[in-house]
Amino acid sequence: MGPLAGIWGEDPVKLTVALKMTRQDLTRTQMELNTMKANFGDVVPRRDFEMQEKTNKGLQEQLDSLRDDYKEVRKEHEILLQLHMSTLKERDQFYSELQEIQRTSTPRPDWTKCEDVVAGGPGRWQILAEGKNSDQLVDVLLEEIGEGLLREKDFFSGLGYEESVPPFLRFDGVVENKKPTKKDVVKLLRDAWKERLAEEQKEKFPDFFFNFLERRFGPAEAMAWAYTIFENMKLFRSNEIMSQFYAILMGERSESVYIKQKETTTELLKEMTSVDSQNEGLLTMEQLRTVLKSTFPFKKEEKIQELMEAGGWHPNSSNADLLNYHSLFIEDEEGQSVPFVQKLWEQYLDEKDKYLQELKQLLGLELRDEVTLPKVREALMTIDPKLDKQTLNSYLSQAFQLPVTKLPEAGEPKEEGIVTLLQTALQQLQVADIRRVGPREQEPAS
Repeated sequence: MGPLAGIWGEDPVKLTVALKMTRQDLTRTQMELNTMKANFGDVVPRRDFEMQEKTNKGLQEQLDSLRDDYKEVRKEHEILLQLHMSTLKERDQFYSELQEIQRTSTPRPDWTKCEDVVAGGPGRWQILAEGKNSDQLVDVLLEEIGEGLLREKDFFSGLGYEESVPPFLRFDGVVENKKPTKKDVVKLLRDAWKERLAEEQKEKFPDFFFNFLERRFGPAEAMAWAYTIFENMKLFRSNEIMSQFYAILMGERSESVYIKQKETTTELLKEMTSVDSQNEGLLTMEQLRTVLKSTFPFKKEEKIQELMEAGGWHPNSSNADLLNYHSLFIEDEEGQSVPFVQKLWEQYLDEKDKYLQELKQLLGLELRDEVTLPKVREALMTIDPKLDKQTLNSYLSQAFQLPVTKLPEAGEPKEEGIVTLLQTALQQLQVADIRRVGPREQEPAS
């Protein structure tokens, strides 16, 4: 019998029911299939979905990064645009200034023309002009002209006895011009300084100066020499020893400034000598640097470098190069010191200016405003926290022109009554030997 034999033998009713159920299942399955097709016809496989999701995440991160970069670039672009506009403005301003300078300027002076005019000829002019800019050369030329006129003058007219006349020049009548050479004047001033430093410095400097002249030349000749020396100092302002002596005589600078400067150079030479264990008069540049750093602990590295270069060191030189350190402190016969000592003096003046400017900025006042003693005390302690009481009081005494013994203690009520103009206080401090005692707390010493 074939395979259909069993089917044909089945009950027809049973088969009909089974066929009906099968058709219902087929219909239901067909409906589910259609629903699945409708709902999931566009769905990708999970594996593809995860791969696409990973790719999308990477692209999103790149997009976020690019957005951040774009914002940064846009910000930089705006800054550069502002800078560009500022530069354009400056360029236009400089161009206008250039045109004005070209319109008003005169040709650069031919200084070689002075060679035939100056006494001593080209050789002496070359020595006088070495290393000087046009402004300094004008001073040199004026001094040369003034020296000739001064030597032609046989007498000086007395300035009288008015209070505005310096005490050592108070005289009526005429006095003789002694006509010393510049070297003679420098030697005389050096002798005066030696005598001044050897005494207790009880008398005022102008009085000491006139008494020195009386001891040297006698009472009858002292006034003539006072006028002669004064006129020479007033003329030769580019000469170091004359300009410093003149400033002290006229009250423009305290003699303590000069004394401290001399003490500094003496201390430096002493330190260098102690390092020179072989007593050969020679130091390596590295030893010189060490001495400078120990003597000037608050100077920044570039300032030490300036002193090194003034002493003869160059950036491409070896630190083992030897230096005759005694040559750093030599003065010529006319009182001019070597570049090293000149640089020390320049740095001192610059440091004092910065110190006082810092004081002014901290006080936050205009020059014509009044300032009280407590305000200045507080400001000094802020910019120089290491100030000891004695030094602080000496600064306050100088600023307010009061004896130290009359300065009230900090916190006393009468402190507020001691007032002066800020401009006056700064001018008085500029006269004295003002220097930083220690570093500011937020600025450790280099």
